[in-house]
Amino acid sequence: MTDWSKCSAVESVPGRMSGAWVFKDTRLPISALFDNLAGGATIDDFVDWFPVVTKEQVVEVLEYEVASLQVPAPR
Repeated sequence: MTDWSKCSAVESVPGRMSGAWVFKDTRLPISALFDNLAGGATIDDFVDWFPVVTKEQVVEVLEYEVASLQVPAPR
C-alpha cells in the first residue's frame, strides 16, 4: 500500500471523506483516478470529467505511485 503522506498533490483530512486520500483542496478521492484509468479513461478524460483537479496533480500522483512501486518492500 502506498504511503501518500509525502505526495504534495493529495491530502487526508480526518472528518472529510472518512479520511480517504483526496486530491488536495478537493473531496475527490485519488481512487477515482485509478478506477477511471483502469476503465480505459485517459488523463485528459479524467481532467475533463473532474475539472476540480489539474493535469499537473494527476501526473504528480501517477509519478508518485510509480516511484513507490520501485522501492523494495521491507522484509
